[in-house]
Amino acid sequence: MLFNSIDFLLFFIIVFFLYFFLRNTARQILLFASSCFFYMCYKPVYILIIFLTVSIDFIAAKNIEKSKNIRQRKMHLWLGIINTCTILFIFKYHNFLIDNLHWLGFKSASYWNILLPIGLSFHVFQSLSYVIEVYRGKLKAEHNLLVYANYVMMFPQLVSGPIERAGNLLPQIRNVNHEISYEDFSIGFSRVVWGLLKKVVVADSLGMYVDAVYDNYTHHCGSTLCCATIFFAFRIYCDFSGYSDMAIGLARMLGFRFKENFALPYFSKSITDFWRRWHISLSTWLRDYIYFSLGGNRKGKFKTFRNLMLTMLIGGLWHGASWNFVIWGGLNGIFLCMEKAVGFTRTVFRNIFMKVLQMIYVFILISFTWIFFRAATFEQAISIVKKIFTNFNLSDFQILDNNVFGASVAALIILLFTEIFVLRKYNFEDLFCARYSKVFLPVFSILCVFYIILMGNANGSLFIYFQF
Repeated sequence: MLFNSIDFLLFFIIVFFLYFFLRNTARQILLFASSCFFYMCYKPVYILIIFLTVSIDFIAAKNIEKSKNIRQRKMHLWLGIINTCTILFIFKYHNFLIDNLHWLGFKSASYWNILLPIGLSFHVFQSLSYVIEVYRGKLKAEHNLLVYANYVMMFPQLVSGPIERAGNLLPQIRNVNHEISYEDFSIGFSRVVWGLLKKVVVADSLGMYVDAVYDNYTHHCGSTLCCATIFFAFRIYCDFSGYSDMAIGLARMLGFRFKENFALPYFSKSITDFWRRWHISLSTWLRDYIYFSLGGNRKGKFKTFRNLMLTMLIGGLWHGASWNFVIWGGLNGIFLCMEKAVGFTRTVFRNIFMKVLQMIYVFILISFTWIFFRAATFEQAISIVKKIFTNFNLSDFQILDNNVFGASVAALIILLFTEIFVLRKYNFEDLFCARYSKVFLPVFSILCVFYIILMGNANGSLFIYFQF
């Protein structure tokens, strides 16, 4: 059940009105039941996997809290981590391991014909963060299984995040008897509509051109591939941040406040700054539980660079069981290390021209890494890179379909105009608070719906991050 579908609209309307009138435990049960139904619309049997990860980490956290010494606490922590990660490995990385064993000559290893459960990486990381926080003494273990299950499984963020921390979301779920204010509804609804526009107008429009070029990359010159890569940079941003906007908005309409997941990342002035703004819930997860656990920047430059590289390689592997994703993570790690080595992250320019140059520098490097993210194989990625650098001929540039290309450019203009002139100065809290919402909400909603009807992709498509 996609957010950008009529089925989901009907589902959410029913859930919203029931939630509005129910109280206390009835709300908890409704949240749990609706989340189960939402997930089971994809592949019903896979709900058992979520139940298993929820049970493992719920028990692990309680055992950690009950343990009387550090050795027992560590044992229960590692039991929780190993058991949860084993589930992730079986479904996501087993066949990748077999591929590599075959390449090394071990032909006897066999593949498993299993589908990856949707959103597995997200709810595994969310569940693990809870166990680690309990181990570190920053949280008390949750003793109500229904409350904990709702923390991991709440349907707005179940399949593609944001990866919520227990310290933020668990107290809100415990206090589920909150009132839903007009301001919450206004801010939430505006986020949903804006996220939907980014998905069905911008991301899907750009995606048609990107897919047409990348799926037939051997027939295109470097300039066409370069344009498709730039379009993909904006496509993946609008696709994923659009989902995050909708998730945050849906939760806000129910009275829950999720953390922000994107902060205009293509306005970053360094790669380090980019990773503070892009997929914030994942980047902070990797920082807090991988980078800092390895030692962070406390043990000299060499170990700092090692820790950065390992963290980004793990981040790449989290996205997918493919060497392309590992290389994508590795490239980002290299760029982060280079910036840290030369002290670029501390460079501050007052001149607007230099600031724009910094943004262009970041966009070029990040767009280069997206080639490996989008390409189906390593060979395809290398071929595209070669063509961009050796066969960049503007006279051979192909628009392909005028309507598709025109829709892509128009959608991009809408996005850039809104982000440059509105969202860089104001956030949704400012624009749609109770004081201004009666003016801005109808105008904003009508404009968004107009563009969605006029330019939106009626067929809809899966969100890219559903595969992770």
